[in-house]
Amino acid sequence: MNRSDILWRPRPEQVEGCNLTGYLRWLENKRNLRFAGYDELWRWSVTDLEAFWGSIADYFDVRFRVPTERVIPDRAMPGASWFPGAELNYAEYALAHEGGAPALICRGETSERREFSRDDLRREVGAVRAGLRRLGVGAGDRVVAYLPNDAEAVIAFLATASLGAIWSSCPPEFGVESVLDRFRQIEPKVLIGVDCYTYNGRAYDRGPDLDRIVGSLPTLSAAVVVRAAGRTSADTNGSPRRLSWEKLTGDRDELVFEPVPFDHPLWILYSSGTTGLPKAIVQGHGGILVEHLKQLALHTDLGVGDRFFWYTTTGWMMWNYLVSGLLLGTTVVLYDGSPGWPDLLTLYRLADEESVTCFGVSAPFLMACRAAGLEPGRQFGFDALRAIGSTGAPLPAEGFDWVYEHVKSDVWLGSLSGGTDVCTGFVGPNPHQPVRRGRIQCRSLGARVEAFDENGHAVTGRVGELVITEPLPSMPLFFWADDSGERYRDSYFDHWPGIWRHGDWIEFDEDGSSVIYGRSDSTLNRGGVRMGTSEFYRAAAELAEVEDCVIVDTGSLDREGKLWLFVVLAEGIALDAALAGRIRRHLRTRLSPRHGPDEIRAIPEVPTTLSGKKLEVPIKQILAGEPVENAVNVGTLKNPDSIAALVATL
Repeated sequence: MNRSDILWRPRPEQVEGCNLTGYLRWLENKRNLRFAGYDELWRWSVTDLEAFWGSIADYFDVRFRVPTERVIPDRAMPGASWFPGAELNYAEYALAHEGGAPALICRGETSERREFSRDDLRREVGAVRAGLRRLGVGAGDRVVAYLPNDAEAVIAFLATASLGAIWSSCPPEFGVESVLDRFRQIEPKVLIGVDCYTYNGRAYDRGPDLDRIVGSLPTLSAAVVVRAAGRTSADTNGSPRRLSWEKLTGDRDELVFEPVPFDHPLWILYSSGTTGLPKAIVQGHGGILVEHLKQLALHTDLGVGDRFFWYTTTGWMMWNYLVSGLLLGTTVVLYDGSPGWPDLLTLYRLADEESVTCFGVSAPFLMACRAAGLEPGRQFGFDALRAIGSTGAPLPAEGFDWVYEHVKSDVWLGSLSGGTDVCTGFVGPNPHQPVRRGRIQCRSLGARVEAFDENGHAVTGRVGELVITEPLPSMPLFFWADDSGERYRDSYFDHWPGIWRHGDWIEFDEDGSSVIYGRSDSTLNRGGVRMGTSEFYRAAAELAEVEDCVIVDTGSLDREGKLWLFVVLAEGIALDAALAGRIRRHLRTRLSPRHGPDEIRAIPEVPTTLSGKKLEVPIKQILAGEPVENAVNVGTLKNPDSIAALVATL
């Protein structure tokens, strides 16, 4: 371990007072288990799955309506069976905390601030639950949402879950076909949507799109129309299939929770769908409950009194992860709008004004703030801020430096990596361990994550395939409409039977910390020298002329194996032979002589998904001759025009 790269250490009082320490004390007192350190605790958690996950349920007082005698009688992957026979309801735990303390704080670009106490939230969920019951919604029915990241989405989700119905959502910035690609698969009974939203200071009319979506879902029995916060609901024109949010919530009813089996579907998430029909990923009440209790309490150290924020939309798994802060009595802070309007300080201003204690954003956002030369720590006190979370892409070492130099010097920076597939992190923060420059702190408890070499052997100190060799409770129950399970097996278990292959390159150090090097299917393999794309991006970020870039190696598809670099240049900079030469020399020096790009093209914007992921694999397919319409679904992109602009440079 290189101790010179340590940027933060927890103070003794922080270690003493954190949830992870409380859990260790409980294990000693209640289970007579003592561990010499985190590594020993982790090894126990991934070896004795029965004891570990049973302890999580007991420590967090998960009260099963119907108990179970076993935790995991079958640990095969896929198909592991968790807490068989047990019954519970996720929403009951999310709404277990009562009183006047804030449960939700809602902010947006133009709307007024709204705050919901714990009691307020319970009342609103009860009203929506009653409305959904009047519409005939029951256990197993699908309720879908075309909603921004605002209170109505959280309320409707919890009401849906309380009935044992299944939730699924898309943000209103998704194109109509992208929404239908998702919702048609699952045949929803009720849709709740907005007919307008605001982004980047501009109001967008979604009325015609909402009409098309409703008209293209023949299984709908009703559509509920919500307007943005602070505005009245749309005129429903007397349509029997339409009603306003106010009409839905007009009657109050007792808030009760339908007991469902541990593996009953809670929600349906979707893969990005950039290259085909999105996978409809089904996750269960119990698996999500115990996983999020573990991850948010023990690894993120959230609890009563904390204010938890993550910049997200309702189309990214981080929205579901954020909402689970309610399980711990944490105040959840929502923001609806652009992170860059009216400027890139907007989210930092929000964090300061709302006394956010844990502030989560994407790695690309932090790097954009760095590139813009921002110094939020000079403008805001951040008195309450104790932790910053980063995910969505690997955060380069320079991003760590920027946070500690220009945001807050004594903050706990927790980089997290996992995926929609499990709605959690495999590797992430640890309140007991130091933060090392450019590294993720630890393997998460209960997640047997390893780096495999090409022969399927676990390696340390070398880059390997990220794999999971024991089941997690939040792994998908199944994919919707994949009755045979073939698509599920092909997605994760096609390479090594019984081993979850996630599709990322990862390297572990002896202390358990790690670095993610990007997707393994977009690897740069030059003359036998294999490198992840994130390592390339870190080197490119050192060039003042380059604001952003995407790198693609066609070696596996093109016999000549060209390395293509697409760059977004700083304002006023033009790509000429001299600049191209400087870029090549810098990358050959920093990386290897083999990693100088064969082709360099200037583009106005790097094509990314709505969650900020660069389209490395679809661009690779386009370079190999695949038609654009087959390689990428433009409706899933942050800017649908960005891929056309890139193709125009070829």
